[in-house]
Amino acid sequence: MSRTLHEIIPVLQTAIGPVILISGVGMLLLVMTGRFGRMIDRARVLSKELATAPTEDVASIRAQIAILLCRARCMRIGLALASLSVLLAALLVILLFATALLAKEWSLLVVCNFIGSLLCLIGAVLAFLYDIHLSLVALKLELGDKFSEAG
Repeated sequence: MSRTLHEIIPVLQTAIGPVILISGVGMLLLVMTGRFGRMIDRARVLSKELATAPTEDVASIRAQIAILLCRARCMRIGLALASLSVLLAALLVILLFATALLAKEWSLLVVCNFIGSLLCLIGAVLAFLYDIHLSLVALKLELGDKFSEAG
């Protein structure tokens, strides 16, 4: 049952890929949480402005808040998917070592875990891209006619 260093080294080399994936997704999570925090703060500011806003601005502020809530839901999904991707990548590293140390053939489980991690990452990136799209929609709404004049 004991494995030699020469038998473990290929497992360490194989585990580098998922570890790099964890690092990259960690950076994505950092960016996403920053955007999430800013949109929550902006929604709070707009909510306070709504209480004292002139009647002609109320509809615009409500529309901006609605977009921010939609963005927040989208980003929450993206954050959950990115976190799940990291979790699956970490489990993949454990599976790789368990496969080698226990001399088990869990290749299907390893492959499914890796594919699941990448699918979650793809979903997180798509949610991130959709948030960027929605932020442009919100900007157009906020700028109104000024935006169409600029280009």
